[in-house]
Amino acid sequence: MSSDPTPGTARRAISLLDRRVEAATGHDIGTLWDYRDRGVLDEPHARLVDRHRELVKAESSVIFHRQLLYRLTSGEFPVDSALLARIDRAVHQLEEAAGERDAATARVIAALEPIETAARATQPDGHGPLPAADQAALLAIAGGAKLHEHLVSGRMSVVTASGTRIPYTHLQRLEAAGLVSRDASHPVHAGQPVALTDAARAALADSRRPTPTAAPASARPGAWPTAPGRRR
Repeated sequence: MSSDPTPGTARRAISLLDRRVEAATGHDIGTLWDYRDRGVLDEPHARLVDRHRELVKAESSVIFHRQLLYRLTSGEFPVDSALLARIDRAVHQLEEAAGERDAATARVIAALEPIETAARATQPDGHGPLPAADQAALLAIAGGAKLHEHLVSGRMSVVTASGTRIPYTHLQRLEAAGLVSRDASHPVHAGQPVALTDAARAALADSRRPTPTAAPASARPGAWPTAPGRRR
């Protein structure tokens, strides 16, 4: 019996990191895999999807060997030396598959952490102001914008009412930060409306507020006033 998963098993399997990947990127796993196949992801996201595919394949191998071990011990086969040998072999294969799964998990986390860090840096409730590039993109989107897909190349970009073009990878970062949203009821080839979220409007309002200047230090209560300098 072959130990390779059946075709399509890897795509259907899930991993424990799926929700974390979706939260960091702002897209579900199926969409990310589709974007990777079409070549529209930037290098960090493409690397993450590649590592995630490896993890899903490793997880499907663990599932396969676990199910095989369950079948061998379910009472379907007579207990003899041949069965015991098959059980020993299945246990060994399951241990190897689990080791590969754990290594693949570590690779996904290594590819995921920089994306999570970048997403946190653009959060409107973060510790710093909006980056200048994000602020400019949000201001352009505020006037009206749509995400378009080129019919021939499949490349996607945001076109604003003012004529500004925003790369799709930049839109992904803004989506992951919760600053923009798309109307998925419209097909991409016809243009999906892109709008600011309430968090983005609040972040833009904060960025426009003047920075308060430091007030001059007041004299200590009860202190003597500074004596004027002597005249020469």
